[in-house]
Amino acid sequence: MAYSPHTEADHQRMLAAIGAGSIEDLFADIPPAVRATQFAMPAPLTEQEVRAELSRLAGRNRIPSVSFLGAGAYRHLVPAVVMEVIGRSEFATSYTPYQPEVSQGTLQSIYEFQSVICELTGMEVASASHYDGATATAEAALMACRLTRRDRIAISAAVNPQVRRVLATYCSGPGIELVDVPADLADGGSGLTTVAVAERLLDEGIACLVAQQPNFFGGIEPMRELADAAHAVGAQLVALVEPTSLALLEAPGAYGADIVAAEGQPLGIPLEFGGPYVGLMAARMESVRQMPGRLVGATRDGQGRKGYVLTLQAREQHIRREKAASNICTNQALCALAATAYLSAVGPAGLREVAERSMVQARHLASALEAAGLGTRRFDAAYFAEVSIRVPDAARRHAALVERGIVAGFLLEQDYPELADTLLLAATELTTDDDVASLVDALRDEP
Repeated sequence: MAYSPHTEADHQRMLAAIGAGSIEDLFADIPPAVRATQFAMPAPLTEQEVRAELSRLAGRNRIPSVSFLGAGAYRHLVPAVVMEVIGRSEFATSYTPYQPEVSQGTLQSIYEFQSVICELTGMEVASASHYDGATATAEAALMACRLTRRDRIAISAAVNPQVRRVLATYCSGPGIELVDVPADLADGGSGLTTVAVAERLLDEGIACLVAQQPNFFGGIEPMRELADAAHAVGAQLVALVEPTSLALLEAPGAYGADIVAAEGQPLGIPLEFGGPYVGLMAARMESVRQMPGRLVGATRDGQGRKGYVLTLQAREQHIRREKAASNICTNQALCALAATAYLSAVGPAGLREVAERSMVQARHLASALEAAGLGTRRFDAAYFAEVSIRVPDAARRHAALVERGIVAGFLLEQDYPELADTLLLAATELTTDDDVASLVDALRDEP
């Protein structure tokens, strides 16, 4: 930066106070290969030249013609009204609406978001401003630690590996122990969290059990049994859910989940190369004072008019500092508004149709591959809209299909070495019969 108020002597005093030898030592955890270096800025260009250069760079993007990739982010139809609503300039801000007198529109949109998330999950209270599903899950697990005053977290091996890595990062600072609960990944097994093993691993030192529904492999977990196992030792169940599936599957509030987290991307947010997305979180009202994120409440002003305000702010970092329930600062309201607009546009019947169509196409996909003799289901449990298919020489064929503009799902061996030659294939309401036929033909051409 052009100006810094700190002198070299100031730097040395601060480094000495924290026990660091140099400023470079502060970045020791970042691999040298990805650290920022000197920027080699090109010479100035005219506007016409910049447009030409950006067009050239954009032309390098490889957009697949057919994709069955899911694994946590899904391709859904986004109604035009969603982009129309979030495109309004009044909502284009990350400012947290601490001043209700000038933020009624933003506050009402967050209130409506919280309301639809409670309705979707069957929970009593929802918060906003979570960055994505992975961080929302980590925040939910830490919330359970505060509620139970315990410092160990059990998490199923069938939870998305990226979520598990984020949770491990969150737990590394405060020294919270993670306990892995295995899933039945044997060939022809269920692909689900093993309840009997979970019951053996859970004890009175465990704050919560984190389980995913549907799980990473697409399977439908026995969530009620997992909730009972957690509650038997005084622990909580943190349910990581896929939001569109809730139009068909049992709501977390009904099977005993204490805290619910989700990735909100399927609700009206395009894939966009990995973000921005929005995290969802809901819980029981008795836990509200330990919830991270923004909470908006409805009230009335001195003249009796309905209004909206941030409430229970004593949980937040600008008041409680290091004792805060979380340190979420940026307001993720624009993506939350997109989810609200999406759910309002499609309605309960439309969301159910999306879920049903996704589920039907996943079964069409699995049966087409099996009928062609190209693959078989790896697991035998019921599944939602993602299915694990055993395909011979999967890694080579997956790479070959990418060159043809077809993404044949996710290679599970990247995160589960024991699941070699297994593709995780996702279907949504946008998956057509022609897409399925293209995959079948392409795999047949790549023996």
